[in-house]
Amino acid sequence: MRKFEQLIKERRSTRNFTDELLRQEDVEILLKAALMSPTSKNTTEWSFIVVENKQTLEQLAGCKAHGAAMIGKAPLAIVVCADPFLNDVWIEDAAIASIYIQLQAEDLGLGSCWVQIRNRETKNGSSSEEYVREVLNIPMHMQVLSIIPIGYKAKSRDPFDENKLQWEKIHIDKW
Repeated sequence: MRKFEQLIKERRSTRNFTDELLRQEDVEILLKAALMSPTSKNTTEWSFIVVENKQTLEQLAGCKAHGAAMIGKAPLAIVVCADPFLNDVWIEDAAIASIYIQLQAEDLGLGSCWVQIRNRETKNGSSSEEYVREVLNIPMHMQVLSIIPIGYKAKSRDPFDENKLQWEKIHIDKW
């Protein structure tokens, strides 16, 4: 099996992390992957906030009603933001950067999980994006797409089962 094929088969969402801190050289590799992600017209409208402070991570875990608790248990999270005034496809570009971060994490033997922020709400019904913006002092013109908690996997998951591929979703030439 080729390396990338193996990587995408083994990358599964990780929601349980050990307490072990990431090596700074691995953090740098993750950030290089983010900065090398492609953008439309090479606008590089994304920005990334690296969060390692435990109290801040625990605060960020409250950004959604469900599905964000793992942020507080991760040793690191990368918040993916973009400036919509620089490019109308900022969502796609920030999504690609988020995936690059996750694939690089897997390649380093780390686990990660996408936490959607855009168009989500906190448990009290307020905007997840505004919550994150306030916690991290993000400027108003920046949009927050996702938070990617990263750490060493507390338990591993089985690779993706190729027998579950939905080939019926593939259409050739026409629907």
